[in-house]
Amino acid sequence: MDWILFGTALAEGAPAQASPSFLEVLILPLGLLAIMYFMIIRPQSKRNKEHRELLQNLKVGEEVMTTGGIIGRIKSVADTFVTLEVATGVNVKVVTANVSGYTKKNPNTATTTDKK
Repeated sequence: MDWILFGTALAEGAPAQASPSFLEVLILPLGLLAIMYFMIIRPQSKRNKEHRELLQNLKVGEEVMTTGGIIGRIKSVADTFVTLEVATGVNVKVVTANVSGYTKKNPNTATTTDKK
């Protein structure tokens, strides 16, 4: 019981604290919003823009990879679907949004006549 009275006695003798100004209160939330914008929102919107441009520029004959890891050459492009040839005579119909990017060409396979 004594510790309760002692705590109240200290609280009564403490001077009143001044409240922070409006500007001081806004500094931390605005700083966090700026960090979130430059670290998360801006890079994600840039990736979305690049993916949209990739999907708009798909052409027959290009070799692409899907989000599932399927690599194939584009045989036809429609509004919502792309037909990929994954092997000779094997065609797969894929939703256009699942095309993740172009495959990288291996420079060693492109020039086989240079080897002696």
